[in-house]
Amino acid sequence: MTVLEQDMEINMESLTTEKLMQDMRVVVADAEDLLKATAGQTGERIEKIRARTEESLRTARNRLQVAGKAVQEKATQAAHTVDDQVKENPWTAVGIAAAAGLVLGILLGRR
Repeated sequence: MTVLEQDMEINMESLTTEKLMQDMRVVVADAEDLLKATAGQTGERIEKIRARTEESLRTARNRLQVAGKAVQEKATQAAHTVDDQVKENPWTAVGIAAAAGLVLGILLGRR
């Protein structure tokens, strides 16, 4: 696998994970808003549901923090790996960048 392929694979995985994390943040925010909106309602059933929802939100927040740190560490590691590869093979990196630029230019030029 070339450096460019590794970088693209890492970027796609990172984008997918980041999108999932963003979606989870929206769900957590919506659940918090729902809890605030139902704060005035009482009853044993409502209290049980609120308690369960609050626990789920705490768990989701913790998981988001852990996942965010893991994504950041992976991205940093990938950046270091690519940097090392470019330093070891500068002309290969220049060639790959030129080829990618050429392909991108052709694709954009057709529009």
